[in-house]
Amino acid sequence: MHESPIKRRQTRKIRVGSVFVGGDAPITVQTMTNTETCDVAATVDQIRRCVSAGADIVRVSVPSMEAAEAFGLIRQQVPGVPLVADIHFDHRIALAVAEKGVDCLRINPGNIGSDDKVREVVAAARHHGISMRIGVNAGSLEKDLQKKYGEPTGEALLESAMRHIDILDRLNFHEFKVSVKASNVFLTLDAYRLLSAQIDNPLHLGVTEAGVFRSGTVKSAIALGGLLLDGIGDTLRVSLAAEPEDEVKIGFDILKSLGIRSNGINFIACPSCSRQEFDVIRVMNALEARLEDIRTPMDVSVIGCKVNGPGEAKEADIGVVGAAPRSLVYRNGEKSHLIDTSRLVDEIEAMVRARVAEKETEKAAEAARLIVRAASE
Repeated sequence: MHESPIKRRQTRKIRVGSVFVGGDAPITVQTMTNTETCDVAATVDQIRRCVSAGADIVRVSVPSMEAAEAFGLIRQQVPGVPLVADIHFDHRIALAVAEKGVDCLRINPGNIGSDDKVREVVAAARHHGISMRIGVNAGSLEKDLQKKYGEPTGEALLESAMRHIDILDRLNFHEFKVSVKASNVFLTLDAYRLLSAQIDNPLHLGVTEAGVFRSGTVKSAIALGGLLLDGIGDTLRVSLAAEPEDEVKIGFDILKSLGIRSNGINFIACPSCSRQEFDVIRVMNALEARLEDIRTPMDVSVIGCKVNGPGEAKEADIGVVGAAPRSLVYRNGEKSHLIDTSRLVDEIEAMVRARVAEKETEKAAEAARLIVRAASE
């Protein structure tokens, strides 16, 4: 993967369990469970699937004290997974999950009542080493801001966020990230750009209620991509009416397309035309399904003919130029060998898995060399 030319905005680094957010930490991808939290088995299973898809952080809605009890059981069954508890209004739920091992509280301090309640939550977060997320949404702005601005605007979202931020600042608590989400692309861009100029806390990117899989993916890619190109954003969630594992995959695809972070294979494939020497679409669908478990970054080019094939193949870890009856394979930019075009899926999968093993061996060897060097210094 080519190195990204994007210069990230410098932010404060905070911790969500074992994962850092902000500063020089990689941009993280997160999602949220959509199971009934009190159904512990279903929620744990979904969290594990999300982690398998690459999720760095998983958020769980905790709307009641019963859900808080269930959260404690969930926490026990997914040790090491950074978990965020999504809480609204009731500070007692925040205190309960703080005792049960939550890593981050998604709670707006201005919405949980008196100053004493806010102090209790902040004290619990400080005591347990828990961070927070202030989450402002265009659809739930304070009534006075709705009246002042007439409709959700970037300035309205900014003012709402700053109210909550000021509360935590007055309590000398700075371990928090902030989001200012809207379902409109332009409003999302405007709000985050305004906020990024005001604070140095890490920003959680997202288009809230983006929609169903296809349209929501496009909307999220445009808004999040625009912000990331500006260097804005330290963690992100793609909010889709779809399975949370799909949110994770799309999130990484957005980062991958900008050269920011890779999670598995970056496929380069032609859209296919009458020049193709094999069924490109069928082959690529099969490869994507078979190689979903790969997390090692790798560029794999599969082109249906020799017009653009060689050029793309030379830039990839593994490249295939389609021809019949045999296609030409490139490895690390060099011509390697011919393979049976009728067995492309099997052949490419085998080559990818072999290259993954090589890369992991190289990575382990480099780590061992660094340990030896550190010990000798």
